Parts: sequence; structure tokens; C-alpha cells
Amino acid sequence: MNWLTEYKLPIGPWARTMVDWLTDNAYWVFDGISVFLETLIDGILWLLQTPHPLVIVALAAGAGYAVHRKISLAAFIAVSLMLIINQGYWEETTETLALVIAASVVCMAVGIPIGVYGAHNPRFFAALRPVLDLMQTIPTFVYLIPALILFGLGMVPGLIATVIFAIPAPIRLTQLGVSSTPTALLEAGEAFGATKSQLLWKIELPYALPQIMAGLTQTIMLSLSMVVIAALVGADGLGVPTLRALNTVNIAQGFEVGVCIVLIAIVLDRFFRKEEGGKS
Repeated sequence: MNWLTEYKLPIGPWARTMVDWLTDNAYWVFDGISVFLETLIDGILWLLQTPHPLVIVALAAGAGYAVHRKISLAAFIAVSLMLIINQGYWEETTETLALVIAASVVCMAVGIPIGVYGAHNPRFFAALRPVLDLMQTIPTFVYLIPALILFGLGMVPGLIATVIFAIPAPIRLTQLGVSSTPTALLEAGEAFGATKSQLLWKIELPYALPQIMAGLTQTIMLSLSMVVIAALVGADGLGVPTLRALNTVNIAQGFEVGVCIVLIAIVLDRFFRKEEGGKS
């Protein structure tokens, strides 16, 4: 077996060379991306942290009732957020929410067009599928290293890592929804003289909307699962007290932060989930 290791392919040096080249020649691209993402995160943080926490609680509960018309959901949202405030993790929760919202916006803005294109071009999606598999299976710490080099410490590398990990979900589910549009619906649209863009906006996307919304909820859940990983590269949020509790073996603090993360996950899932039977 020695002959296999004597001629080792220089995969690691190739990756290092590529990152070095990007650092030397495309630093302005990554600086621009960093500024855009920091502005997005700061804007979301301003919206969440400027008002009094109880105002955000009232707005969130009201939005939950307006969307789903359920008093029980509005009450659950209010009680959950007030419990987080009671435990003293409101600021960290808003920072985590800012990261999750920013990641979801980027994932959906990029993932939906790619999913639509993949549905219309099977060869492209067949070539893309291994890349999506790689993005979700490669250990997160592997691409955190170049993210740190290219973007530095802070929220941005955490956001980049979160997007890489979560974006396959909206791409796959959008492609599935659009490609599963019944042929009869498309033929009916063509019979009435609909253009390709009209078929997309009037038939395919509305039919794929449940799958797209499922992609959004999956993106949110995957983003929340990355809060601790993001904290390792300097991102603020609930991942910071989680790491602190782990390092000090603080069971009480770890359980408190865990409850906050679970509550946020349930609230976001219930808010964006569309129930079966057409009732939300």
C-alpha cells in the first residue's frame, strides 16, 4: 500500500494556493461582500434592538395572529419571547435572529433562482447535485478556515458558513416543486398563449410555493443549528453563552441557552409553516 501514499495528490496545497490567490487578487470582492453583509446584519439588529423588547414581543405576536389567525400561536410567541427576556438572553437572541434572518434572505435570494433554473435544465441540476451534497456533508470547520482568512473574525464568516451549509435546502426543494408542476397545467397555460415567464410566475411558482416554504423553514432550522459554529469565528448570539457554558461545564447556563434556542426554533417554524389542508 506504500505505493499509494508515495504519490499523494496535492489537494491541500492546491486549496491553499487558490485561497492565497483569492486573497492577493480578489480581496476587493470579499471586502465588498463583507460590507454588504455587515450592513444587512446591522440593519436587522437595529430593527430588533432599537425598540423596547416588549414592543418586539407585541409585534411578533400580532404578526403571528395576522398570518395564521390563531390566538394560541400568538400567545405561544408572546410567552416564549417573554421567557427569553426573563432569562436575560434577549440581546443574544436578537443577534442570533439577525444572523438567521440574514442567512435566510441570502439563501432564498440565491437558492430560488438556481432551483428554478435547475428545474428547467436537468443537466445543470445533475451536475449541481454533487456540489450540493458536498456543501452539506463536508465538515463545517474545513471551510471556516478560508472564510476566516477571506472575511476575518465576526458575524460575516459565521454568516458565510451558515449560508454554505443551508443553501442546498432551498435549491433542492425549489427544483423539486417547479419540476413537479403537472404537465396538464403547463399545456393549459400554453394553450391560452402564456409566455415562458408567465408560465413561471402564474403556474410553476404558485404550484411550487409549498415546497419553497418548506425550503425556507429548513433554511431557518439549519441556520439555527449553526449558531455555535458561528460563535467559534467571532459571531455574536446565543452561541457565545453556549460555548462559555461548555468551557466552564456550567449545566444551568447551558440548559437556559438551549431552551432559548429551542423556543426560537419552534416560534420561527410555526410562523412560517403552512399546515396541510390549505389552512395556516
